[in-house]
Amino acid sequence: MSWDQEFFDPIILPGRKQPLRTLRDAAQYITKLPKAEHDADEWQAAMEALLLVAELDGATVVRAHRRAEGIEPRPRSGV
Repeated sequence: MSWDQEFFDPIILPGRKQPLRTLRDAAQYITKLPKAEHDADEWQAAMEALLLVAELDGATVVRAHRRAEGIEPRPRSGV
């Protein structure tokens, strides 16, 4: 899968004007984080997921991963 593969749903981050739209956007965002934040387990897991998707031509399951890691809230229903 190409690093330019777009996510089904762009990743919207607080304090950032443009959402992350591609695998490349997400990887560049993670690599530019301050070292302490970049080295956190959550971000290392996210980077590993990106590498697996890009290198193994897998489905873009990043949103499900973000939800599992608590990075993105689950959608609420019936509210």
